[in-house]
Amino acid sequence: MSGPASIIRVVWVVGYLIGTTTHVADLVLGGAETYAGFPSGLRLFWASLTVLDPLIVILLLLRRRLGVVLGVAVIVVDIAVNWTVFATIGGLSLFGVVNQTLFALFVLATARTLWVRLPA
Repeated sequence: MSGPASIIRVVWVVGYLIGTTTHVADLVLGGAETYAGFPSGLRLFWASLTVLDPLIVILLLLRRRLGVVLGVAVIVVDIAVNWTVFATIGGLSLFGVVNQTLFALFVLATARTLWVRLPA
């Protein structure tokens, strides 16, 4: 893979590594009380991103299409959850939700390019 597809893949990897770092830091700093004050389903979902985000990175680095599918699914669900929480419960920063949405738009706009360029 070369050219624009390589750059796209790098942006995806960096984006999901940022997500990984954020969730790992939350868990390290918050321990058992991470995301306290939110419903248990949300807490479980956000904690699961500590596994899903790096899995996406690994799949993309191994040049697997499954990384594209999982990447799209995770970011779509994540922004849907986070915008819903932002609008109804609160407790999330507008800066974070907007930046995540911009990343999601990039992922959605470039998913087809990665799909075509990566082997099955």
